[in-house]
Amino acid sequence: MKKILANIETTRDIEIPADPLSRVIGQERAVETARLAAYQRRHLLLIGPPGIGKSMIAQALALHISQPTEEIRVVHNPSNPERPAVEVLTKEAVYAERERKQFVEGELLDAKDVPPHIAERLGYRCGQCGMYSSYTEKVCPRCQKPKTGVRGDSAPFSDIVGNLFFTLGDMLPQKNSVTTTRAVGDKEEVVVYERAGDKIRMLDQRTLERRKEIEKQRPRKVLVPLERKPFVLATGASETELLGDVRHDPYGGHRELGTQPYERVIPGAIHEAHQGVLFIDELPHLGHLQRYILTAMQEKKFPITGRNPQSAGASVRVDAVPCDFIFVGACNIQDLPTILSPLRSRIIGSGYEVLLETYMPDTDENRMKLAQFIAQEITMDGRIPHATRAAVLEVIAEAGRRAKKMDGVENALTLRLRELGGLVRAAGDLAVISRSEYIDAEHIKKALEHAKTAEEQIMEKYGSLQAGVSRELADSQKSNKYFYWNRTELDGYQ
Repeated sequence: MKKILANIETTRDIEIPADPLSRVIGQERAVETARLAAYQRRHLLLIGPPGIGKSMIAQALALHISQPTEEIRVVHNPSNPERPAVEVLTKEAVYAERERKQFVEGELLDAKDVPPHIAERLGYRCGQCGMYSSYTEKVCPRCQKPKTGVRGDSAPFSDIVGNLFFTLGDMLPQKNSVTTTRAVGDKEEVVVYERAGDKIRMLDQRTLERRKEIEKQRPRKVLVPLERKPFVLATGASETELLGDVRHDPYGGHRELGTQPYERVIPGAIHEAHQGVLFIDELPHLGHLQRYILTAMQEKKFPITGRNPQSAGASVRVDAVPCDFIFVGACNIQDLPTILSPLRSRIIGSGYEVLLETYMPDTDENRMKLAQFIAQEITMDGRIPHATRAAVLEVIAEAGRRAKKMDGVENALTLRLRELGGLVRAAGDLAVISRSEYIDAEHIKKALEHAKTAEEQIMEKYGSLQAGVSRELADSQKSNKYFYWNRTELDGYQ
């Protein structure tokens, strides 16, 4: 691998793997476990500090599972509207239904291709001068007369009648559809012409019969569509976002004025992740909501109810909504005890817990992996140039310094790659500003100054964080006993 790195002139020469899991650097055990979890549909808990690839592993895992094969719908229940039913359709059933609906769409025609009297009654043709225009134009652009009215060649005094209606500001009404008949061989069949934007849709008798069959079905709404992403991020989600809700209706679902309860049902992240991956970073921050995740994982179904007791949706409930997902949670080491024990038990019983690495040995092979990471970051950013081999070696040297400083190990390279990626971007910005073709070693060195954390800058300026706080406090703040700096024993705050 050393020879390969030596032969690389810039990061442009580095091939980025097509497999997203192969782009994860230095976490071989976690990657292997993620492959198992994807193949066997197991749950996964990733433990480690921020910036070492937990989110990347979760997203890559989702790309290794099959696309969803079910669509979830909520169906109107006429006998009890506030208890809508759930309908789950397979991919084959969804495609078959779409194919049937194509046959009820009718034939789209230009307004000039339908009988003139039909075009007039639908508002596409002027009965006075014969000009065609959009039905939204109530007055003919050519003759400035009302388009819809008694045709000039069909009744005496039609122009007077038409002008009278126009003067009164109440033209004869246009129709959204016109029903007529036509001869087909020796038979006569019903034909309906409908407005369809700039076109006119023609529905023959067979199409009308198919449409009636579809209209006999109970009204329904697609809750979770068939074509959807298999990865759902629910980090920091509220109860409503996580579990779903029923929107409020000021008319209480009134049959004529309101919106029916089934139309107001909103899926939660656990339902949208059905047959996919539900990823929650900083899992302990969910608090008591963790128990709902546990229930959903156990039952693979979870009801959707109105979450606001003051809302008209509070009385609506949809039972047994499918939510069969792969759960991937992530947390820091210090937060591990705050995860609910039953939830961890469920994960261990049906999946894996993995502690991620924070550093890797400084070997030629791992140096090449770090070079691959730099190439990936540059490609993903899309706004900075590629880096020279000298720049890559400078980043590798910084990775070694950080492994020693943060993890206390010699001859190692840090895997806290988010901060290292920030260094690459900062150097890339400097290269862009200086109009350089590539990021070079000098850009990396200069970026190290720009990439310092706030704590490092305070240490350089004041000597310690406490001294910086103490010096910048106003006298009034120092005497205020309610501030946190007057409730600590640390030197420099008093």
